[in-house]
Amino acid sequence: MKKALIIFVRNPEWGKVKTRLAKDIGEEKTLSVYSYLLKITHDLACCIDADKFVYYADAVVTHDSWENDLFIKRVQEGNDLGERMMGAFSSLFGQGYAKLIIIGSDCPELTVSLVDEAYQKLDINEVVIGPATDGGYYLLGMTQLIPGLFRNKKWSTAAVFKDTVNDVLLSEKNCFVLPILSDIDTAEDLGRYPQLLNA
Repeated sequence: MKKALIIFVRNPEWGKVKTRLAKDIGEEKTLSVYSYLLKITHDLACCIDADKFVYYADAVVTHDSWENDLFIKRVQEGNDLGERMMGAFSSLFGQGYAKLIIIGSDCPELTVSLVDEAYQKLDINEVVIGPATDGGYYLLGMTQLIPGLFRNKKWSTAAVFKDTVNDVLLSEKNCFVLPILSDIDTAEDLGRYPQLLNA
């Protein structure tokens, strides 16, 4: 059964990453923190047994830490996060993938075993979702495209996870919920990870 891992990243450029965090700790430190988060995500992805797709926010970078022989590189397309994610899912389902999981690059607590569990749960569920402490989600997996999950959402708010699960139920699909994890968006979040402060 063909499966793929979609990784949404921002190009690590000054002023373009973690804007809320940058207001508290400055652009230079924020870029350093985000680069370290990218490394954590990269190292996790390398251990996942699936085809791997990196979707950049702005432009594909040919020579960077995402090796060209391990990662297929594309650009996110759409007017908001929902459109961009739906576009990625739609494209890869169209290529014959049966299990798709998307993650971001700001959840240092995510593990290989959790991602593997998500793929396993997709054997008996159409949707798997990993809720974040801020009300969003750090992982979304599907066996078929459900457009409603990406529409009419107030992205980057505390309602995203709840509204997404409601839409899964409205679509009459089965959903498995993973453990709640923290991601890094603010200085308060960062305070729980001293190793990132010293990145």
